[in-house]
Amino acid sequence: MALALAGTMPASAQIAPPVALQSADDALAQDAAGIAERLGTTPEEAGRQLRLQQASVAATDAIADRFGSRLAGITIEHNPTFAIVVRLTGDAPVANNTLDLAGEPVSVTYITGARTSHTGLIQAITAYQAQIRASLLSPPGLGVDQRTGELVAVVSVRDVAREGSDGLRDRLEALTQVPVRLRVVDQPALDAAGVEGGTRMVGSIAGDPRQYLCTAGFVVTDEVRTGLATAAHCPDALSVRDADGVAIPLPFVGQWGWGNQDVQINASPQPLAPVFFADTRRSVSRPVTGARPRAGMRAGDVVCHRGERTGYSCSEVELTDFAPAGDLCGGACLPTWTSVAGPTCKGGDSGSPVFLGTTAYGILKGASYRSDGSCAFYFYMSTDYLPQGWRLLTADPAGALLTAP
Repeated sequence: MALALAGTMPASAQIAPPVALQSADDALAQDAAGIAERLGTTPEEAGRQLRLQQASVAATDAIADRFGSRLAGITIEHNPTFAIVVRLTGDAPVANNTLDLAGEPVSVTYITGARTSHTGLIQAITAYQAQIRASLLSPPGLGVDQRTGELVAVVSVRDVAREGSDGLRDRLEALTQVPVRLRVVDQPALDAAGVEGGTRMVGSIAGDPRQYLCTAGFVVTDEVRTGLATAAHCPDALSVRDADGVAIPLPFVGQWGWGNQDVQINASPQPLAPVFFADTRRSVSRPVTGARPRAGMRAGDVVCHRGERTGYSCSEVELTDFAPAGDLCGGACLPTWTSVAGPTCKGGDSGSPVFLGTTAYGILKGASYRSDGSCAFYFYMSTDYLPQGWRLLTADPAGALLTAP
């Protein structure tokens, strides 16, 4: 069955999915199986927790509104069971309580005494980022850990060797006047440079004989045409291959790569459906039924991604309000990115979709790596920051496929 998208699609523009299309329930079940081992639980229990994660968004948004400037962080916990932890500044106690979410009781625990509010941690990053960068050999990543109410500085081995871990942490705390925790990695941040989202995209740069690999993110529209969003640091000239292996050029529309954005749009010569590959083998498609805004993201939220180099995997959000290290945003990045724990990320995953079930979260930008080359964490741009005039193309929540005119 095919339905029109809010009156924007004539019947002649409807197209069928290229491969089997997952239902929302099947998509979430796949993600539950993908995260179960990491959470140390069964796929059935992981599925229950992912449903509660989705159902809890409105509740934690309301908690954030209720406590305002006292809020230091909200964490989703998965062990021994799904629970919500709220960290607050000040000593005024708040009674723990239980919420009814999707017909199940979920405990909410309030911990007071945090030194700095969530807003205060973000303000510290904004105010002192330039000074911190200038004082170190390698410009660090800076982000908010809502689990602990700390500013986390992702620093290089060289800087720790020069000052010592305690000395560097203490200096940054004295400067910012907020609690600081160091995370030491060998490569603090590198850009991770796939017809539908999650597929292989290949491009070249004038004068360079090499071919570069990226992954398509989500299908977008400007209400006139459809295209694929990927990372801005990918080559301008990109193409994908259809089911018969024929290369299809995707005309370059534009790229936006400053501060809070790393996004490029390449138009499609034919209307695209709002679907993306989620599995490693690209054997099934998922419809995009909505997006999760950046505001209200919580430490411990489970998200998944599908990169052309690493395939499909799921993990938990680590740092919200994250400013990646180095000069990856045409200079310093703003604290608007979200970092996700490994274990999988690699060059070629740039631009890949970050999602849960059929909900779009963002587009993968880059990653930090350990000395053995393994993925420490990756970070993504929220779909909030798609360029002006473009939006996600979405399907009806029932799973119908649609396109723009």
